[in-house]
Amino acid sequence: MHHRLLLLGILLLPKAYTLKCYECAAGSSATCIDTTKECPPMATHCSALRIIMHSGESVIADINGKSCSFSEQCAQASVNFGMTRTVLANECCTTDLCNSLPAPDYSKTRPSGRKCFTCNGLQCTSTVECQGNEYHCISTTVEIKGQKTTMKGCASKQMCTNTEQLEGLAGTRISCCEGDYCNGGSRPRAGLLLLGAPLLYLIVWP
Repeated sequence: MHHRLLLLGILLLPKAYTLKCYECAAGSSATCIDTTKECPPMATHCSALRIIMHSGESVIADINGKSCSFSEQCAQASVNFGMTRTVLANECCTTDLCNSLPAPDYSKTRPSGRKCFTCNGLQCTSTVECQGNEYHCISTTVEIKGQKTTMKGCASKQMCTNTEQLEGLAGTRISCCEGDYCNGGSRPRAGLLLLGAPLLYLIVWP
């Protein structure tokens, strides 16, 4: 008798709600709504990812994607090295298939008021005016084609969050600081920074 009551109770329990989202791999197309996915239980958001890379005044990449996301992956971030700037937006919503539209273009912003050093060749004494929510200065040395190159510029707070699990991917220690021209020194002060679109992508979709 008890077993029958238990079975009846299980059958009458409401089915756990599972969020459904549009999904597509990040790519150059702005539209991708053909595939739907049932999200894992802890993924409570649908998201539309967009990464825009600028070189001077030109857009050199506009990467779009869609997926299920966790709340901490919903973010806007940017890194600005003067001649190049990369802006990420992972726009989130919480209802079924709500991520049908691409994420907005947040790269068209006004100056934030912060000024940082940037590099021009071997000289790192030029000025870059930070944009949007870029209130931090950054500094790092990266290896490009076997040669170490110093990179300085601006970054948003999201980019300067401690991300030690990605240290091996970034391949270098990177400093972030607050205050105009605070990135003039060569010693790292805090955390790691993600460089370029592939690592920006890993902030929100590891």
